[in-house]
Amino acid sequence: MRVGENYYIATSTFEFHPAVRLHHSVDLVHWEVVGHALEDGFDLRGIPDSGGVWAPSLSYADGRFWLTYSIVRTMDGDDKDIDNYLVTAPTINGPWSAPTYLGSRGFDFSFFHDPDGTHWIVGVQWDQRPEHPSFSGLVVEQYLPDEQRTTGEAHFIYSEDGLVEGPNLYRIGDWYYLMMAAGGTGWNHGITVARSRGLRGPYLRDPQNDLLTTRDAPGEPLQKAGHGELVQTPAGEWILAHLASRPTLHLGKRYSTLGRETCLQKVAIDGDGWLRLAHGGHHGAVDVPIALATSGSPVERDGFSEDFSSGVLDTRRWSTVRTPLGTAADLRTRPGWLRLRGGQSPASVFEQSMLVTRVEEHRTTAEVVVDADPGSPRESAGLIAWYDRNGWIWLQVTWDERNGRHARVVCRDGALTTRSRPFPLPHGAIRLRADLDGPVLTFAVGAVTLST
Repeated sequence: MRVGENYYIATSTFEFHPAVRLHHSVDLVHWEVVGHALEDGFDLRGIPDSGGVWAPSLSYADGRFWLTYSIVRTMDGDDKDIDNYLVTAPTINGPWSAPTYLGSRGFDFSFFHDPDGTHWIVGVQWDQRPEHPSFSGLVVEQYLPDEQRTTGEAHFIYSEDGLVEGPNLYRIGDWYYLMMAAGGTGWNHGITVARSRGLRGPYLRDPQNDLLTTRDAPGEPLQKAGHGELVQTPAGEWILAHLASRPTLHLGKRYSTLGRETCLQKVAIDGDGWLRLAHGGHHGAVDVPIALATSGSPVERDGFSEDFSSGVLDTRRWSTVRTPLGTAADLRTRPGWLRLRGGQSPASVFEQSMLVTRVEEHRTTAEVVVDADPGSPRESAGLIAWYDRNGWIWLQVTWDERNGRHARVVCRDGALTTRSRPFPLPHGAIRLRADLDGPVLTFAVGAVTLST
């Protein structure tokens, strides 16, 4: 979205804390993290992997930023326990209001601020009955800001045989455009559009099946493309922000080790009034992966270093899983070090003592100095490559009766956990390194001399 000369993107954070990361740019190229909308006291303990905060949608109306989001608490069988909320703020840096509950009929709620001054929620409606299709259409419902509530009356506006989600409404000229994600969020992902002369429909589907997809082009660099939102530049151009993934290949299979990423495409309105990619076709354009400098050269990623000397964690860079570390993290007792007190296992959905930062490229190196002296097989520390509770690789510093203090590589792949042979360690602090090269992850261990 844009306010004046400033662009903002809110990105999904799922089970990670703090939630809903906010990004700012003035040129759509260079972006910086400016904070989070859900930070203090936000607790996601018990949330399943890939549950938590879904589909934050950011808008601006009546002099305030509006942010809607869903919290997915269960995804078992036919049921989805999902609550939807709105928070607002006078500036992107807050302070963000207490959440206003928007209902639990479905997910992927977003706001449409009609030029007539009314405010509407559009979202997915879910049906848990096993003999009915789970997807029961897209609905709109009016929101009354003065009363901080919805009207309670949802109007059905659109459905089709397959699931469509992530709906967003726009008024462009005399048309209401309904942008939707189709085909799920995997390799079949895409974006489609319908339009109507009236807010409540009927909506006519675009005769071109997809505005954007790569389901028919497995060799394209941007896969899983979908879930889009529109923003207009001051010059009147339309830009589509969407999700995608840049997979890496291993033994003929594709793996999205970098997770979801955000991409931008130029779009235009054709002679028949339909949205089309400006470069033609329906495959996302890639000039240079992730970003282009204004000169056309790649934006350099210089990496970063952290010496933990500030006394507080920089949450623009660091995240935790489901809940803040609280007293499990100590930055003061040993200045220049982060002291983590042991938590629960990687299988836990409650309290893990783990600090993570996102991997942004297929080729990268991470190093950390660890000073740990475990005295039990139940005590472990180290450097972990984390996807979720059932997908991780851990260079682990631990102890057992036979080997004493040692290192191992421990891997979790679905329901299977494997461990390498033990590697002896020198006394004192050690340096751990992980080198990622596409599908290959290599670990290294070395001694380090600490200054006193």
